[in-house]
Amino acid sequence: MELYVTEISKYVIDFFMLCYVGLSFLAFKYSTEKKRKGIYMGQILCMFAVQISCFIQIIARSGEAVYLFFFAFQIIIFVFVLLLFSSIYPEGNRLIINNTCMLLMIGMVMLTRLSYDRAVKQFFIVTASFVIGFFVPEIIFRFEFLKKFTWIYAAVGVVSIGAVLIYGAATNGSKITYTLAGITFQPSEAVKILFLFFMAGAMTKARNIWQLFFASLAAAVHVIILVLSKDLGSALIFFVIYLALIYISTENIGYLALGLFFGVLASVISYRLFSHVRVRVQAWLDPFGDIASSGYQLSQSLFGISSGGWFGLGLYGGSPRSIPYVERDFIFSAIAEEMGVIFAVLMALICVSTFLMIMYEGYFIKDRYYRLLSCGVGVSFIFQTFLTIGGGSKFIPLTGVTLPLVSYGGTSVLVTIVMMMIVEGVCMIRTDERFEAMERRKKRKG
Repeated sequence: MELYVTEISKYVIDFFMLCYVGLSFLAFKYSTEKKRKGIYMGQILCMFAVQISCFIQIIARSGEAVYLFFFAFQIIIFVFVLLLFSSIYPEGNRLIINNTCMLLMIGMVMLTRLSYDRAVKQFFIVTASFVIGFFVPEIIFRFEFLKKFTWIYAAVGVVSIGAVLIYGAATNGSKITYTLAGITFQPSEAVKILFLFFMAGAMTKARNIWQLFFASLAAAVHVIILVLSKDLGSALIFFVIYLALIYISTENIGYLALGLFFGVLASVISYRLFSHVRVRVQAWLDPFGDIASSGYQLSQSLFGISSGGWFGLGLYGGSPRSIPYVERDFIFSAIAEEMGVIFAVLMALICVSTFLMIMYEGYFIKDRYYRLLSCGVGVSFIFQTFLTIGGGSKFIPLTGVTLPLVSYGGTSVLVTIVMMMIVEGVCMIRTDERFEAMERRKKRKG
């Protein structure tokens, strides 16, 4: 019976995932939230169908009744989040919140399979993050004076990651965490938000080459501190955010080319300065050359992805725990192994549709500051997704960053949810701009 449940549920899960992804891209056909209402309802039905099917498989394979109660609590929280959001923020973008919840659900399913204790901890962090996040759109919409603190954001960001460089605890050779009052967190994740506000403000105010230079200098300080901390994944994300926003702001291909040149130069210097960078590059080039040591993580990741096939081995059917730090850096590989390559690709497409919608909202807003802020969030989200999936599948060298909303990690989940809520605040501002434009047109006709 257990075998039948597992095999049937695999195809049911993929079917509803395919429907969900199809609806995600169909939403772009319509220009207003009102016209997308039916699509969003379909998404929600598919979302919970996927989650129910996954937990049926988990309970069938594990025989643990406690998972049923855990699943019920998750359903309650996610239903509450979706209903509350549509009630409080009808002007927000529901595709973004739906995709956020879907990715979180996938992460919770996989974490439950990998480590129940960590899944419970992640669940409480997700709940707390939504409590905090629900205030963010209103803050963005109401408090326009937040635009004024450009250089304060930069100063606080530099001090925060600088403190980690000096006092932080070393994790696998990198100083990325800091413990305060018994709570361990990763400041570079939180500073990412400050960096986005700084770059949006600096690029909005920049009117000449010197202002661009000083903004670039401040951005370089952030990146250099992260490089010295050996947090190269975060350094790369900060650099790409800077590069994207300076190009979007100026539309100058020369600045983009110059930035890429310095990026390549910095990569070469990092390769020569840091031994662990050389180890990761060598493992990327030939993971099976030293399979017992430097290539172990990546080789196990590749074995997992390949063994899963199109439809996966089923939850509890594979051995994802053989990959070190699987719940953080290699959760994509675990998903591909047990839920299948089709499911993993569809999950990646959900990330792509989220990115496209964020950029869509940023493109149509007239306020330059919020346009840059929204685009910065989109670039940060999709590039981090690319680094995680690309690293785990040997497309690029490993960088040690989490898959947004899916991987285990409290600071990462909190920051990503807040970033999504920042975009929702931008959506409200864009809706307000549209209503004001309609009122002006009515007055002219009158």
